[in-house]
Amino acid sequence: MFDLVIRNARCASSSDVFNADIGIRDGRIAELGAIGDKAPEIIDAAGRLVTPGGVDSHLHIDQRKAHDRINADDFYSGTVSAACGGTTTVLPFAPQHRGEGIAWAVGDYHERARKTVLDYNFHIVVTDPSHPDFDRDLARAAAGGLRSLKIFTTYAAVGIADRDIVTVFAAARRHGFMVMVHCENTDIIDHVTRQLLVQGHVAPKFHLASRPTIAEAEAVFRICAYAELFNVPTMIVHVSTGRSLDVIALSRAKGTTLFVETCTQYLTLDGSLLDKPGHEGAKGIFSPPIRDDANRAELWRAVADGRIDVLSSDHSPYRFDEIEKFPNGFGASFDKIASGVPGVEIRMPLLFTQCVKEGRISLPEFVRLTATNAARIYGLAPRKGDLAIGADADLCIWDENYDRVIDNTIMHHNVDFTPYEGLKVTAWPAITLSRGEVISRYHEFCGTRGRGQFVPATTTAPHHAQTEAEKELAAFGLAW
Repeated sequence: MFDLVIRNARCASSSDVFNADIGIRDGRIAELGAIGDKAPEIIDAAGRLVTPGGVDSHLHIDQRKAHDRINADDFYSGTVSAACGGTTTVLPFAPQHRGEGIAWAVGDYHERARKTVLDYNFHIVVTDPSHPDFDRDLARAAAGGLRSLKIFTTYAAVGIADRDIVTVFAAARRHGFMVMVHCENTDIIDHVTRQLLVQGHVAPKFHLASRPTIAEAEAVFRICAYAELFNVPTMIVHVSTGRSLDVIALSRAKGTTLFVETCTQYLTLDGSLLDKPGHEGAKGIFSPPIRDDANRAELWRAVADGRIDVLSSDHSPYRFDEIEKFPNGFGASFDKIASGVPGVEIRMPLLFTQCVKEGRISLPEFVRLTATNAARIYGLAPRKGDLAIGADADLCIWDENYDRVIDNTIMHHNVDFTPYEGLKVTAWPAITLSRGEVISRYHEFCGTRGRGQFVPATTTAPHHAQTEAEKELAAFGLAW
């Protein structure tokens, strides 16, 4: 007997599409095949598609910002929103602020996560690697199931200089972490921004001009160099340009273990959002910015040909008011507007619509990009991210005949707008299950607060045995 059987499912895993019943026991997939009614609870999928629930590995919820600000979503509203959009595992950020220890930040975020309705892990944001307890805290974090560090090459409050980047990569190598990086050259951005403001270009649309593609590509090149030198698996997050993809390809050819993420907004939104009248264009302010049609087309090609590994939401919610999105007032220049938009709930339906329904990629490729790859890269596989015997029963039963224009009324985030307003989706998760428990039906959450669990990372990201830089140094007898 099973606790639950999903009958008559058309299943899509990371490698195959097949018809089967799904037997669930103790929150895990126990059997796939012709099972029948061997459970007290039966869900008849009636031939509908069943995929793994999404793994969103880049989102900001209940995250402390500089100047005592915080994201609009806490762990309850943020994960309810995720669940109603078909995501079943989240990896948000636990930020270390300057002067704080890593251990304090991790403890704080475990406490905040008590409200979560979904299973989770964390990325540690490192802003102060000079802290005296840095090395000890990283060792303890690794023992506690954390395996990924996040650094920024821009933003005054969190960005770190090259000498500190070296410290982080060296520590990641020692303790078995991977590194994920927000890549933008802060000095280029600051210089261009000053020039724009001097010329009176203050509207939201100039956010794009202030962050040219070369600012991203330069920082990507720099981070690729550190990743090659230390042979540390590295994720370049929210890649938005073809130039960055070219740089990454060159570095991969030298044996560097690089993973590439892009996000829903870079594939589906265009510059017209920034060009709306008044302060409405701020609904399109996020960083890196919306790019032009040519860059968006190159990202789609990279999704189709496998150069991109992960599709995330970069959910960064701020209410459209003078407290969160406009802390300096509605008339503030583009550089004084909070950067970030919500998107965790729409990620899976919109990507399913534009990736699968529009014929850009296959169902297994969709599963890999939205769930499996992130789970493998961040050490949560085989428990998370796939439809396979032994995996957690985190599942989406899809309605592929759904037809709706997106508006904010269907969203569960604690934000009063969505940048995806007006786009169309033609699929939605009719039922979402987390560890065999139904937690949402279409736009209705039916789980319970606090049911989510911390999932420790049990593996480290795979990486090449030796890079070109390591070989060069080895010739002189130097090894890490």
